[in-house]
Amino acid sequence: MVLTDEQLAAAAVDSRAVIEEAKAAGVYVFGGGIAEQVGPVLVSEDGSASDGTYPGSRLNGGFTVLELPTREEAVKWAAKLAQACRCSQELREFMYDPAS
Repeated sequence: MVLTDEQLAAAAVDSRAVIEEAKAAGVYVFGGGIAEQVGPVLVSEDGSASDGTYPGSRLNGGFTVLELPTREEAVKWAAKLAQACRCSQELREFMYDPAS
């Protein structure tokens, strides 16, 4: 779906209203967007890392959010998760939105 600037602005207002409703209901935990300008890193069970997503798949079975000081530390933790899950992990930078 492609939105005009006006439609995007309206969607932002409407989504903020839903977020505020969820907060008022006590069900909101956290939110944010994936930093599209920073490409993903695929980390394998052996700790090797390469740019890109998992080959041939757009499936995301879940995600883990960790607050780490560097991308290198994030790769180390992703390798630990890859080993534990027995599958490669897609590493992304999380964009925190303090207004949400």
